[in-house]
Amino acid sequence: MESTLRPIMVIGAAVVLTVLLGWIGDRALRSADARHPETPLWDLLRRCRLPSQVVLCTALLRGAYHTAHFEDEHAVAIGRTLTLVLIAASAWLAVRVAAAVIDSSYARYVATAHSVPKIRRLRTQLTLIQRVLTAIVGVIAVSSMLFTFPEMRTVGASVLASAGIIGIVAGVAAQSTLSNLFAGLQIAFGDMVRIGDTVVVDGEWGEVEEITLTYLSVRTWDERRITMPVSYFTSKPFENWSRGDPRMTGAVLFHLDHSAPIDLMRKRLLEILEQAAEWDHRAWSLVVLDTTPTTVQVRAVATAKDASDIFALRCLIREQLIDFLRAEHPYALPRVSVRMQDDLPPDPAP
Repeated sequence: MESTLRPIMVIGAAVVLTVLLGWIGDRALRSADARHPETPLWDLLRRCRLPSQVVLCTALLRGAYHTAHFEDEHAVAIGRTLTLVLIAASAWLAVRVAAAVIDSSYARYVATAHSVPKIRRLRTQLTLIQRVLTAIVGVIAVSSMLFTFPEMRTVGASVLASAGIIGIVAGVAAQSTLSNLFAGLQIAFGDMVRIGDTVVVDGEWGEVEEITLTYLSVRTWDERRITMPVSYFTSKPFENWSRGDPRMTGAVLFHLDHSAPIDLMRKRLLEILEQAAEWDHRAWSLVVLDTTPTTVQVRAVATAKDASDIFALRCLIREQLIDFLRAEHPYALPRVSVRMQDDLPPDPAP
């Protein structure tokens, strides 16, 4: 009877103590959050309640399972299982704490910063730092779990002796992966591209949606996702429309007849811009850019606060100016001169 009751008492005491300490810790975090509402750290740390309780309960059981007098054939297996659970829970807790600290730092910076590019840069860097920390903690946890087995400790010496050769072989085999890994770190801290930037890659226009250590995801205007290795952005040229100052200047080209009323078009362009919410009132112009024997090339220029607005503004200018010419000055639209076959002079007699 005692052999049955003692394990139950040990497990029950560990669970009760864990719940009690977890409740006390949660109340302490609530109190700290109420005293310091300017920082979200204490509220974010409350997300660590479950992993911290698992760590505490497992540690208590791991330290007291000998006193429970488990049967000898099960004691080793139970002790090893508790050790593995403790290592995994500790890694889980470390990842949660790191995420809480990173999210708190980002939230406090966003609350005081006024520069959108700097906010996007910090967000990109913190995201990659969190991924690196998660990977490091995971590797350490898995290694620690493996070395709890005596067989792994026995072969440790031979593994270390051959580590140099294995490292060289792995480096050659994973050359592409390693290049993407270092490219991801270069992007994060070199400020080449950030989450939220508007870029043009391989002729596709879109917004950077996600950056990891190995790949980068771009969401196009039609909601497609282009996934590219991060090494692309360190080895090939690309357009970043929102690096630094996101404001942009857009141009719309028209091929018109030589009789096009340029002054009236210029006046109409100003009317269109004054009614457009996308125009930021910085600059505008309409000039004859070039001429050909049959047409003139007219360029309308306007400015907007970002890439999205400049795209919409260019479409609006193109649509309304063409409608203005078609309705009031149709002669200004490009024409193709043709001559009927009947009007041609007869071929000279041979």
